[in-house]
Amino acid sequence: MKLLTYKTNETEPRLGFIHNNQVIDMEDFGEISNFPLPSTMLELIDMGYELVEELNDMISETEAGLFEEIAYEMDEVTFLAPIPKPRKNIIGIGLNYTEHVAESARTLDTTGKLPQKPIIFSKPPTTVTATNTEIIKNTKLTEQLDWEVELAVVIGKKGKYVPKADAMDYVFGYTVINDISARDCRREGQWIVSKGQDTFAPMGPILVTKDEIENPHNLNLSLKVNGVEKQNSNTKFLLFNINDLIEDLSTVFTLEPGDIIATGTPSGVGAGRNPQEWLYDGDVIEATVEGIGTIVNTVKEISI
Repeated sequence: MKLLTYKTNETEPRLGFIHNNQVIDMEDFGEISNFPLPSTMLELIDMGYELVEELNDMISETEAGLFEEIAYEMDEVTFLAPIPKPRKNIIGIGLNYTEHVAESARTLDTTGKLPQKPIIFSKPPTTVTATNTEIIKNTKLTEQLDWEVELAVVIGKKGKYVPKADAMDYVFGYTVINDISARDCRREGQWIVSKGQDTFAPMGPILVTKDEIENPHNLNLSLKVNGVEKQNSNTKFLLFNINDLIEDLSTVFTLEPGDIIATGTPSGVGAGRNPQEWLYDGDVIEATVEGIGTIVNTVKEISI
């Protein structure tokens, strides 16, 4: 399923899905199907991934005419982040593409050695913003704002000490994250000030359930700034793949439904270029992952 959180001029944020290139309200679909369904993404995830198969069957069995009363055209809705307010911090993975390890060593304070275990950091829930919103660059905090396109994994059920062979059983779906980073805000090797400022995790435009993605380890991902391509790679080059990450993370702490793992970015970030490139007021960033879509955001400079 292609799931989204959306709103209209008349509604608060709602859960929907895309069907025949229209947005169908999930709760309303439940009403016409006589099957109670939730109005938020987290509630749906809490109901378990098995529900997705039931929903697909219900959709295929529903007469086309019944969708008309609960459908919106795509341009009638505002796409919000799929999970606008995560319950916990987003789990970030650093230096998870070999070429990005090399470029970071050239220009940042990293060693250039391939990590032996995943490098874990986090981004607070307030970093989340949607496509077609502004990324806030506070010039009193940073002059080195950078981009990082990433595949994000959304966890579907509680897991502790998950073997990598079973890891995909714990995945609900996937989305796109742009891991915005203020390179001059790292403090003694700690990244949360660099990674954790408000609006530093554009997410979306939709959440694609795992049945729609044949192989998450063979997805193209790319990023453009003002129409110029800066990153272009494939998830097959992940140093630690999704199975590795879920096994490692669940050993450190319990994974829970709705948790979000940003799996890392490939090479091509601004800090790794010669000369280095940064984001400025009015710059437009497009981050794309194959099979999911593109999020578009504009930089807004403030000084507070």
